[in-house]
Amino acid sequence: MLDIRNLHANVGDREILKGLSLSVGAGEVHAIMGPNGAGKSTLAHVLAGREGYEVTQGSVTFLGADLLALAPHERAAAGLFLGFQYPVEIPGVSNLLFLRTALNAQRKLRGEGEISGAEFLKAVKEEAQALGLDMEMLKRGVNVGFSGGEKKRNEAFQLALLKPKFAVLDETDSGLDIDALKVVAAGVNRFRGPDHGVLLITHYQRLLDHVAPTHVHVLVGGRIVESGGPELAHRLEAEGYERHAA
Repeated sequence: MLDIRNLHANVGDREILKGLSLSVGAGEVHAIMGPNGAGKSTLAHVLAGREGYEVTQGSVTFLGADLLALAPHERAAAGLFLGFQYPVEIPGVSNLLFLRTALNAQRKLRGEGEISGAEFLKAVKEEAQALGLDMEMLKRGVNVGFSGGEKKRNEAFQLALLKPKFAVLDETDSGLDIDALKVVAAGVNRFRGPDHGVLLITHYQRLLDHVAPTHVHVLVGGRIVESGGPELAHRLEAEGYERHAA
């Protein structure tokens, strides 16, 4: 689904990604772990097309298309979802309005008709119930007044409702207590499947106890330095990243 080859990227005049290569197939959940400043969030922002992140070398192919040639909204319409480490607040725009607008904008770019109000509300109720979300919360402004855990639950809800093909989740477990962590993990597990892919960026192994990735990668100094199975995450939790230091 996602094929990254020799990716180099700068933020300002500083090179952050230094030849990163990674391939994620359909049905796979890949976790990327690494110390602060390794380039984990930079990778997520480059994939999403965030302004200020310049790709200087390499390629990214998504579902057979050149991802880097697409504008951010085109990447979303193609099926790419980014879960933020720090979700933003959007005062004056309710969650329901935001999500229906986003969903219909993506459907329009794909040449599909708009979702009806009744169909949308049915999907909202089903997904909210599955994630234990209060419908009253969804009528509030996007993330306005939400706790850190509520913001991450809201992103899990967005993932469920927008139904992308591939999810890039940037430290979605950051700042969560154990109950919120389980809800977010349930959202990821509900999303995963034979036609979907997940790139899960995290500092800690604790989320992986609930998600069970198919692959784990160590990102240090802007490149993947080691890959393995779930056991690698346990070893990193015990040993840290010192053995990978330059």
